[in-house]
Amino acid sequence: GKTNHIERFNNTLRQRVCRLVRKTLSFSKKLENHIGAIWYFIHHYNYVLSQ
Repeated sequence: GKTNHIERFNNTLRQRVCRLVRKTLSFSKKLENHIGAIWYFIHHYNYVLSQ
């Protein structure tokens, strides 16, 4: 089914939101910062796709 699309989105999310990778300098310990970064990415990603 749609496994390919989901895996591609997960890969894109992991690559573009560097806060999710532990070994980067921008890693954040606060859950609110993670949620905000993911929220911003998803909304921006959907906005760009809808244009």
